[in-house]
Amino acid sequence: MSDYPSIAEVIAKQIIFEDNHLIILNKLSSQIIQGDKTGDIPLGELVKVYLKETYNKPGDVFLSVIHRLDRPVSGVVIFAKTDKAMSRMAQIFQKREIKKTYWAISRNKPEQESGHLINFLKKNEQQNKTYVYDKEVPGSHRAELKYKVIDSSDSYYLIEVELMTGKHHQIRAQLAAIGCPLKGDVKYGAQRPNRNISISLHARSVSFIHPVKKEELTVIAAVPEETLWQHFERNYQRNTQ
Repeated sequence: MSDYPSIAEVIAKQIIFEDNHLIILNKLSSQIIQGDKTGDIPLGELVKVYLKETYNKPGDVFLSVIHRLDRPVSGVVIFAKTDKAMSRMAQIFQKREIKKTYWAISRNKPEQESGHLINFLKKNEQQNKTYVYDKEVPGSHRAELKYKVIDSSDSYYLIEVELMTGKHHQIRAQLAAIGCPLKGDVKYGAQRPNRNISISLHARSVSFIHPVKKEELTVIAAVPEETLWQHFERNYQRNTQ
């Protein structure tokens, strides 16, 4: 018997919600949602292995990725286990009937402790980087988020972000544009990378009406097992009890 955990055992530890229709995981910053040039196995394929082994499913397993996170970002990722859930979740996202909350760590404090940012973002495909404009320019898309500083340490600030739109590198680009690049995000102005090549951005929670059960569902993802993240989570739990 192997001393190493199976794929199903590893994925099981990341599950924060599961029923017959949805499976929601706390993605690690090392995991990819869709295939890339590294050739690493996408998270969705690993979830399929979990479903197949756990429920002894014959043949191909149905699973649909509802939304994506950049590889170096951790936190909530939603998958649909049925065609009905997939189509209804797509409508929920399209109509923006979902609340998405992120936590971000920056060495810099925003000039305003809270704010509502509306910008126009344009992706440079060659650089895989998004540029921020105050006004619409050809090829740009409107991007909107709200933020507030909710904690600080000796050297860093914890910023909570409510994301209204889901554009390429949106939080990373918009916060960098107000002088707050994320810790470890050298692409957008951080001084140095994090040791594990993550960036300090975590999809903290989602809230929406369940696509089939029609009940309100809120799912919260624990922060990464890293000292600074753990410090901020402990403070948050202490202050909200």
